[in-house]
Amino acid sequence: MSSKIEGVRAREVLDSRGNPTVEAEAWTKNSVARAMVPSGASTGVHEALELRDKDARFMGKGVAKAVSNVNKTIAKKIVGMDCTEQDAVDGFMIELDGTENKSRLGANAILSVSMAVSRLAAIEEGVPLYRHIGRLSKNKKFLLPVPSMNVLNGGVHAGNKLDIQEYMILPAGAKSFREALEISAEVYQNLKTVIKEKYGKDAINVGDEGGFAPPLSRPEEPLDLIMAAIEKAGHEKKVKLGVDAAASEFFEQDKNGRKAAKGNYVLEGVELTPGRLMERYGQMLDSYPIVSLEDAFSQDDWPAWSSFTGRYGGRVQVVGDDLLVTNVKRIEKALKEKACNTLLLKINQIGSITESIAAARLSMESGWNVMVSHRSGETEDPYIADLAVGLGAGELKAGAPCRSERTAKYNQLLRIEEELGNKAVYARMF
Repeated sequence: MSSKIEGVRAREVLDSRGNPTVEAEAWTKNSVARAMVPSGASTGVHEALELRDKDARFMGKGVAKAVSNVNKTIAKKIVGMDCTEQDAVDGFMIELDGTENKSRLGANAILSVSMAVSRLAAIEEGVPLYRHIGRLSKNKKFLLPVPSMNVLNGGVHAGNKLDIQEYMILPAGAKSFREALEISAEVYQNLKTVIKEKYGKDAINVGDEGGFAPPLSRPEEPLDLIMAAIEKAGHEKKVKLGVDAAASEFFEQDKNGRKAAKGNYVLEGVELTPGRLMERYGQMLDSYPIVSLEDAFSQDDWPAWSSFTGRYGGRVQVVGDDLLVTNVKRIEKALKEKACNTLLLKINQIGSITESIAAARLSMESGWNVMVSHRSGETEDPYIADLAVGLGAGELKAGAPCRSERTAKYNQLLRIEEELGNKAVYARMF
């Protein structure tokens, strides 16, 4: 069987927000595979460039240029390469682009091909995608990840007044992924009831990632609602909480336009220094079973990150998203500064599977946790479910247990767990 790439093509498709994204298709003589690229709403300034057309189509959000770059530039150059040599394919595309942030061809163009080629290689090898990723990452310990489910939305993901962006449930006390999914779904449905009883049926609309978006403003209000739902579902001993502050979004100015002095934050309409914000987080950690806190400070507020991790890193997972952007150079700086202890891995932040694996390996080898993550603009492609298992990451952030672009990932994990049989191991992270 030949594993040489015989062709590649891309097309413009829609993501879960109704915006265009890139889907790539790659094939050999005997196999074909395709992959779709996600897109974020809350993005870090250090992320690889997502190429958008910025013309009249799709309100400027078309990706025809990225598609053209695949079809007219990348495709011609990688035909004949071996799809099982991911490093070589990705390295060639990165060199072909020639920029630090993939701005010439677009990270969305490069990633679509990178994902499709890796899936094609798995088909050629006759193995599931997660096993192929395990080979690429030199990992032999497959773990079914603890899901981190965003069940209540704020920030730029919702239309309410919450500054903090995501409130998550983590069924860490489950004994299998199947049980974890069952627990999460039950808490989610009970949360719907709790919100409806308190705020009315009009308050159960959902945000970009499937979490509810009731009319809240105080950071603690969502936590109280979720704790009530956990109790109502009878899962108090099995569920922990996670928070994604997305603090870059309320650094020096909140989403309502209220401004703060340089270096300060605006939370709940109040200006806070980094130290005062840290105290506010500390109060939340003391009052609720929070085990994961993501993007607690702005993406370049390194002193605040280091101070917070030094104080709270022993009791909570301090997750770097906008801080790290799945970039090895940023991770190396964070390790030196002791700025966090967990990588949030988003493949479209860096723009290739090879670089994503390198970021994960550096983090794990340095004693950090790794949480593989979706984006707010997702697709039906379950790629990151296989990625989380293949890396042995132990954590997956993929949104609420509703909406097919989110459940596609969870349903794929059910299939993987079934395929692994008695070798399936549910991660014990918390």
